[in-house]
Amino acid sequence: MIMNKRYIALIAAVGIAIGWLTFGGTQAVLHATSSTEFCVSCHTMEKPLQEYQGSVHFSNQKGIRAECADCHIPQEPIDYLITKIRASKDIYHEFVTGKIDTDEKYEEHRLAMAETVWEQMRENDSATCRSCHSFDAMETYDQSISAQKMHAYGQENNQTCIDCHKGVAHFAPQAKLDTSAFDHLFDMAKNTKLDAEKVYPIENIKMSDLAIINPTVELTTVSAKDETRTVTVSGFQMKGAESVIYMGEGQRSIIATLTEKGIKALTLGEATTDAYGNEWRSAELTGTIDAPVLASNQPLWDYAEELDNVYCSTCHAKIPANHFTVNSWGPVAKSMGARTDISALNLEILTKFFQNHAKDVANHK
Repeated sequence: MIMNKRYIALIAAVGIAIGWLTFGGTQAVLHATSSTEFCVSCHTMEKPLQEYQGSVHFSNQKGIRAECADCHIPQEPIDYLITKIRASKDIYHEFVTGKIDTDEKYEEHRLAMAETVWEQMRENDSATCRSCHSFDAMETYDQSISAQKMHAYGQENNQTCIDCHKGVAHFAPQAKLDTSAFDHLFDMAKNTKLDAEKVYPIENIKMSDLAIINPTVELTTVSAKDETRTVTVSGFQMKGAESVIYMGEGQRSIIATLTEKGIKALTLGEATTDAYGNEWRSAELTGTIDAPVLASNQPLWDYAEELDNVYCSTCHAKIPANHFTVNSWGPVAKSMGARTDISALNLEILTKFFQNHAKDVANHK
């Protein structure tokens, strides 16, 4: 009986030792392979390492550093194990396929790799982000006005962190704009009938020597002859800013910039005063154009949505045009556009799309 107890005790001790070594060894391996040193030890991680080292998550005024695991490995046990298993493919590609072992290959696969990570973070509601950041702990009054608005919008619409913060530690992949799309607008303009009732410029155009008309602006045809149209542009003028015509009363979206001659040629309505003491009055200008124009603004809006996909939603979730007012969209689009290589013309088309569908425009979609 005593011998049996000794055997039982020995077997239990051996089992505990094996279990300890197995469990402890597994934990040690998992912990070691989660370190930043291990993560960046592969050649293929050199590029993401450089991007990470240039980000605020690596170096900042607070002296707080987010390591690779802090962003990429959730702490929930099941999610933790799933992430570690998925990561084994990185070792396979590093030593077997060489899938991203050059800068060219890395850029070729950047979008696919990013979308994989983004999808994982959407599935777990950006759990790794929320381990450090939470709405409850935010002092929103210290944030910029635009950040306050976007965080409020994100909460109201159940968005998760990665929906808007895609390029926080690594460069966001750049979608490619189909350069033929803009040329296609000119091809369509060739089919615009000379007597089309409403026409829309594709780019900034001259109205004789009276004004420069912005792209997407609706013009009403008065008459047409020999590829030249006489058109009228209608909007509003504000006292103190007589050199421009705005989209609407109180809506500072410029649709035309006037010359001295153009200012004198305006047909003006009665003045009214808005809540801020600004005087507004309707303004019309009639002149000739000979530039290519479209008979519908829909192709321009389709092109603008493509611009939105390439330059905006690559970095964050799409923001509906009716989220902001006409006046808010101007500075928002300008500040965001400055972070990209979007051309001035494309930015103007995109801004006009947002403003024409803003929440204070009666017929917005």
